Amino acid sequence: MRRWKILAVCGMGLGSSVLLRMQAEKAARALGVEVTVDVADISSVAGQAPGVDIIVVSAGLAGKLPPGPARVIAITNVLSLPEMTDKLRAALV
Repeated sequence: MRRWKILAVCGMGLGSSVLLRMQAEKAARALGVEVTVDVADISSVAGQAPGVDIIVVSAGLAGKLPPGPARVIAITNVLSLPEMTDKLRAALV
């Protein structure tokens, strides 16, 4: 089974990125998908993006990400597991 690499991103790499990581891990378990989820601040994304399959980020910061090969999932409510699950499912297709 493939293990997907996900990067959870926020402004400082400390707050919402940790919440996004936890939600992504829960959503992946619910979907039966193996993932590795790391966290980063938005200024270091370019250096960490190689090898990353999916970037999860709050909707407010999504437009500030540098272009790259990773699929970006913009999350409106970082506390919403259903939103993360639905968007992660769509990204894995």
